[in-house]
Amino acid sequence: MRSHTLFTIMFILLTLNFNCEKVDNETKMTNWFILQSSETENGAHHTKHFDTFGERIKDFNNGINEAILKGIDIVQSHAMDGGKYFIGINAVPTESPVNYNLQLFNKKLLEIPRSSSYCSGSTYAAFIEALNILLMDESERLSDDRFEAMRMQELDGGRREDCIKFWGYWNADGFGNHFALHQYSQMGETISPRDARPGDFMNISWKNGGGHSVIFLGWIVENGENKLMYWSSQTGTNGYGDQIVSLQRIADVKVVRLTKPENIFNFDVNAVVDLKIPGDVIDWN
Repeated sequence: MRSHTLFTIMFILLTLNFNCEKVDNETKMTNWFILQSSETENGAHHTKHFDTFGERIKDFNNGINEAILKGIDIVQSHAMDGGKYFIGINAVPTESPVNYNLQLFNKKLLEIPRSSSYCSGSTYAAFIEALNILLMDESERLSDDRFEAMRMQELDGGRREDCIKFWGYWNADGFGNHFALHQYSQMGETISPRDARPGDFMNISWKNGGGHSVIFLGWIVENGENKLMYWSSQTGTNGYGDQIVSLQRIADVKVVRLTKPENIFNFDVNAVVDLKIPGDVIDWN
């Protein structure tokens, strides 16, 4: 009788401990992702995004966010000094969204006009490299019309204008990641800023006007000030690189998580997109 009672007590304690660990893990993935000091010390230019953040999001979102972190590292490896940031639709040659001939499933999406990059091009490149990691074995399923929708140039080498197919929506002013991933292709879902995790795509609207396409890395509390760290291409990092900004500069954001990459094989290339969607305020105090 005594041994049975001891066994029962031990079973209850083990169950409570398991449940506490389960709650702790769930809580960890539903609270603000605040970075540890060691996670902010790599500098602007490095290829350690997966090594730095991969363990904390291991097995999260079926490994998709981990693939995006690896995608960042692949893109960054093409320009370890950033590679230069440049925008200029009317420049000759015109701007280049990415600094190398990006390929989806070994098929070129563009012939670069320059060896520089800009924000939406950099995030798109990391997205494409993640698809190559996740879906290369199924590449034969991609139809010609869907591959054409993913292209970053017209077939004659001319600029693909905003709101024309997948890349055109990704590159459009406003919340391009939402337009392309959530609405146009249904490959992603909207996430609140509170739930953002490394590898999520984010569009930022600045208080002083304009916007930025980035990949979220984490939140920072520094000297009593709340900040955001992300990876993208910008002047401050001479192209590709990690950047930290104060939340005081941000009006609102839109966060989208890639959840169904396999929808690249069946999305409607003529899907309609609503460009007038509100942003989300970062209500972290």
